[in-house]
Amino acid sequence: MEKFNVINPSHLLAPFVKYYWVLETEGDSVVTERTISTGCMSLVFHRGSRLFSSFENDLQPQSFISGQTKFYTDVTSTGKINMIVVVFQPYALKAFFPMSMYEFHEKNIALDDVGDPALNDLKKRVLDTVDDNQCISMIESYLLNRLHSFDEYNMKRIDAVVKGINQQPMISVTDLSQIACLSDKQLNRVFAEYVGSMPKEFIRIVRLQRALYLLQNSATENFTQLAYECGFYDQAHLIKEFKAFSGYTPKEYLLVCDPYSDYFSDPL
Repeated sequence: MEKFNVINPSHLLAPFVKYYWVLETEGDSVVTERTISTGCMSLVFHRGSRLFSSFENDLQPQSFISGQTKFYTDVTSTGKINMIVVVFQPYALKAFFPMSMYEFHEKNIALDDVGDPALNDLKKRVLDTVDDNQCISMIESYLLNRLHSFDEYNMKRIDAVVKGINQQPMISVTDLSQIACLSDKQLNRVFAEYVGSMPKEFIRIVRLQRALYLLQNSATENFTQLAYECGFYDQAHLIKEFKAFSGYTPKEYLLVCDPYSDYFSDPL
């Protein structure tokens, strides 16, 4: 038996947190699932057994910050799952931590290694608390207290840049630099600091997520049309990117997975 629940953030945290999700399983059967880049960083608490990651060839940390990644990984259960995940807006984790988000790129950083005593205390309390709503309340209290004096002007710039990527599948880095009123070099630095990946890489992730969203909402296998609508150069480019990010061609993906975009879908 499995319980999956998605929870809205409070009004004050909605600009920064997309949602929380909670997953619990009662059985000990081994389950493997392929995960791909979602375009969002997250904060993960394993209150049950940890997952084994094929990318790291190791168990995930008990609690960790998950950075942006362009690789897929297979995660395998090692017992009963009981996890809470905080999914942040693409640019918003920076509002809670002073370091560059690029330090988390392609990594799962254990909370013990972040260097925040209050975060370590939160981890212990979440792992020791059974009630999901109480855990969410503790997480929200921590996040509200953790909001620091970040560069709001740069966050607004990156917010506008991300909206441009979301709205224009064929947008270029030069187009994004014009939106941000920055040079290409400045944009790369500020974008990586806030989003945790370079703009070009993030554009690729969003293209893939757009393709998943269109496949999710229509049973088309017209991959030439799909490539055009999502900003790929052609069908061959779509297939190459699908393979790079998921390990499957689009046709193979549809045979083994139900397409779903974590980035564009509203699970609430």
